[in-house]
Amino acid sequence: MKKALVTSALGLVALGAHAQSSVTLYGIVDTGLGWQNSSTTLSSGAKPSPGGRSQVKMINGIWAGSRFGLKGSEDLGGGTKAIFQLEEGFNSATGAQSTSGLMFSRQAWVGMTNAQFGTLTAGRQYTSYYTLLSTYSPTTWLTGAYGAHPGDIDSLDTLYRANNSLVYTSPNFSGLTVSGSYSLGGNPGSFSAGQTWSVAAQYLHGPFGIAAGIQRIDNAATVANPAWNSTTSNNGAQTAVSAINNGFQTAAKQQRIAVTGGYAFNSQWDVSFAYSNVQYAAGQASLFHGTQIWNTGGAVLHWKPISVLDLGAGYSYTRATSSNGISNTASYNQFNLSQYYTLSKRTGLYALEAYQRANGQTLAGNGKTIIDATASIGDAQNGAPASSRSQVAVGVGMVHRF
Repeated sequence: MKKALVTSALGLVALGAHAQSSVTLYGIVDTGLGWQNSSTTLSSGAKPSPGGRSQVKMINGIWAGSRFGLKGSEDLGGGTKAIFQLEEGFNSATGAQSTSGLMFSRQAWVGMTNAQFGTLTAGRQYTSYYTLLSTYSPTTWLTGAYGAHPGDIDSLDTLYRANNSLVYTSPNFSGLTVSGSYSLGGNPGSFSAGQTWSVAAQYLHGPFGIAAGIQRIDNAATVANPAWNSTTSNNGAQTAVSAINNGFQTAAKQQRIAVTGGYAFNSQWDVSFAYSNVQYAAGQASLFHGTQIWNTGGAVLHWKPISVLDLGAGYSYTRATSSNGISNTASYNQFNLSQYYTLSKRTGLYALEAYQRANGQTLAGNGKTIIDATASIGDAQNGAPASSRSQVAVGVGMVHRF
């Protein structure tokens, strides 16, 4: 149960008889053990890192990212509320910050909401693309760590957060919700350099739902200063670099278009699907040339045989298009299973199993050399891909919410 902290406990002064405010402290601690058959490091050179070995390790934030946060609201009258959220991620296995140098790495925003006019927020937050499409993301029952589409190439997991963002989300109009977000790049001499923007729509009707959106990330890097320069970053570092997109990480522009949806047959069975088209376009500071495109399709079946047990099974297929002299283009087949057992409203046990097979060729980390594609399950293995075409990963853990 989330614990509401009365304002007096925080040393705040009462705001008047007509103004009601609340602050909630909340969090998640998720820790377990994981095994993968092949683990190496992500190479920036002309060849993949050699010598992948099996690894047993303590894992954290697998079913749900370990975090703590504060969120609150104040009634301003007339149906309008001031709202805020501050959320930090951490490694429950070591106690370290999830992103070094960021005090509130997951979310930090303030805004206003009104049931009639919608919600406007400002700060570090998720894009509209993610917020409305994630309802039917494969990560819901397969997790992002093991079940995100390879490398989270299509940003349907929580890896992509945008700094300096303004986000507007409409009220629900007979099942339809629309949203738009814009992140200011803040680069002198150019309003658009380093910007991130997205628009999305979601429609819910009874057991059926569907969402569609587009997200565009601009990298303001130059030949003189080739370092990643975008509002979508973690303390200046590019997010979601994996064996899938390693050779194309110097892209000047990233574009993602996706459609997700789902249908609940009854209280026990439901299915979801996702399709995405991702494009990385080269610029003056890019090491590759042209545009690299990945198309991904996937589906997840969820079954709840008894009230305390949830079972999931999923499959996704990702295929790259020809570019940079690659004719035998990379492809990735990923299979996932998940089991979640509810111990209480706040606590659960989980087990996850995943297998991925990579085929074809891609670019090495130097953005020039053509190499055989290697496997990288979900997004927890982004920094620890296989040294070969196949990878197997298994994890068990416990998650507690407060």
